[in-house]
Amino acid sequence: PGGPGGGRPGAGGRGNGQRRSPKKKSRARRRQDFDEMLPQSTMGYTASNAPVPEGIVVIERGSSAQEFAPKLNRTSADVVRFLMEHGEMVTATMTLADEQMELFAIEVGAEMLLVDPGQQEEMELQALFDDSDDDDPEQQMLRSPVITVMGHVDHGKTTLLDRIRSTSVVTGEAGGITQHIGAYQVEKNGKSITFIDTPGHAAFTKMRARGAQVTDIVVLMVAADDGVMPQTIEAISHARAAEVPIVVAINKIDKDNADVPRVMAQLAEQGLTPESWGGDTIVVEMAAQSGLGVDDLLEQLSVVSEIEELTANPTGRAKGIVLEAQLDIGRGPVATVLVDKGTLKVGDPMVAGAAWGKVRAIINDKGQQIKEAGPSSPVQILGLSTVPNAGDEFRAAPNEKTARTVAESREQRFRTINQRGDARVQRGVKLEDIFSQIQAGEVATLNVIIKSDVHGSLEAVTESLRKLESEEVRAAFVHRAVGAITENDIALAAATNATLIGFNVRPDRKVRDLAEAEGVEIRTYEIIYKLIEDIEKAMKGMLAPEFEEVVTGEAEVREVFKTPKVGAIAGCSVRTGVITRGTKVRFLRDGTIIWKGAITSLRRFKDDVREVREGFECGIGLSDFQDLKPGDLIETFELREIARD
Repeated sequence: PGGPGGGRPGAGGRGNGQRRSPKKKSRARRRQDFDEMLPQSTMGYTASNAPVPEGIVVIERGSSAQEFAPKLNRTSADVVRFLMEHGEMVTATMTLADEQMELFAIEVGAEMLLVDPGQQEEMELQALFDDSDDDDPEQQMLRSPVITVMGHVDHGKTTLLDRIRSTSVVTGEAGGITQHIGAYQVEKNGKSITFIDTPGHAAFTKMRARGAQVTDIVVLMVAADDGVMPQTIEAISHARAAEVPIVVAINKIDKDNADVPRVMAQLAEQGLTPESWGGDTIVVEMAAQSGLGVDDLLEQLSVVSEIEELTANPTGRAKGIVLEAQLDIGRGPVATVLVDKGTLKVGDPMVAGAAWGKVRAIINDKGQQIKEAGPSSPVQILGLSTVPNAGDEFRAAPNEKTARTVAESREQRFRTINQRGDARVQRGVKLEDIFSQIQAGEVATLNVIIKSDVHGSLEAVTESLRKLESEEVRAAFVHRAVGAITENDIALAAATNATLIGFNVRPDRKVRDLAEAEGVEIRTYEIIYKLIEDIEKAMKGMLAPEFEEVVTGEAEVREVFKTPKVGAIAGCSVRTGVITRGTKVRFLRDGTIIWKGAITSLRRFKDDVREVREGFECGIGLSDFQDLKPGDLIETFELREIARD
């Protein structure tokens, strides 16, 4: 009784030759699709009898099902279905968590080793160095101890090193913070001791942790008038993680409000019970400013190093760590390194991270050029192709070809990673607009571009911003690099609505003008406290800088004159504004601040003058600064109170 088209009239059928639409699934088919999405018994999960891989399968963290499954002789569909059965909603292209990959590996019976991205490739590159004889017991010899000085800011770390070295290289540090890791070597009783000075602020966690990884003994500085602080406790944790002995130096015992017993009690609470209290922690009481107790500290360090029996093979190819690196005008990339094993020689091919080259010069901590550097030696290296990262391992290579191959392979890997970008970068907000977006109930994304003078500071600023992230505010790093703020940075910031943060670097006039035209916010800092404070205030809606730096004049050094009474005088041409005697001044070289102070003398021909205006030439004398070079920029500025709308 059906119609001519075969359909049944009535029960949803269509007569008159009409066909059911192929786009609409039947109720039974929809029910089947729904059932297939429900968790099912794993007993019937794998119909495939694919063999289980033999041995350990190396898998990179962050792999997708498409990348992960074939290594276990499975398809991405197998992985997705298995995880969905266990309540994990994933797709074939999503990044899998470690636990998800481990769960699937257990299911198929495979033995898996998870490694960081690029780690497997790095292991293969390391094999090219062929340094199997480095650990030969017969080649081991005693070496100098490497001492890391740790502690809270202003507790006297740099003062101690200054006293030990009998120099004044650490005076005038911004905010009392040693902005870059330095390494120095001193002699005591005919033996060398190497010191690594790490910044004391909590924001420099990574820098301090890196110091602890290369050290033999930690000197923990604690001020007698201040006691154990949060950064002190953090330093203790790093030292314990590195499993190195701790020698405590209680400093500033000559202060009127010094309370040594209270400090010892605080140390005991942290598990560092002094020997005088029946514990096993060496505690030296001292006053670094006057030198009291410094010799006693050095003696104790010598004793501890002898107990530790520190050895290294000085005969093999050199290997060590990059403590700091920067681009120097005239010398190119300069890396401060600490030799761990072997002896580094002038002419050696070497690789440090993605940088490679032939060692052109080796300079010790006293500024002297030397031909080679053995274990525990801190030296500067010239001759690399580019600036390596602080914390990179460096190695002398068998030949230039190997060094180049390793460096270029790493560079390619790093470039691939960087091209992926920060997945969280989206249309961000300016720093001062964060609070209003939080109030609106939205997640505020602060897009930032960070430019710094050296890698150590770059790393520390990045870590500081990450620590300030919350459910309401997150930071997306559009770009991070060492060097001056450039027009390309402004273009990138404008395109991504990013805030540009400069640490110890400043934009020149052309870059500032472009930033103003593009509406790009540039914030420059020399002390990381201020950076943290600004971000926190922005998050609370309290960002209201009381002062801003206003550039009042710029002069370019054209020629340098030497005078017996004053020293170096900069013959300058005033490019913009007015140069005034006695004003605050910054000295910039290639966009990087290398000195701050004041103008002590200002002359037009032979006459002392109070000010010189744009377009005129003058002679400028600077307080306590003699390293003048043609092409340098002298920038005068003043602080003006401002009110934010």
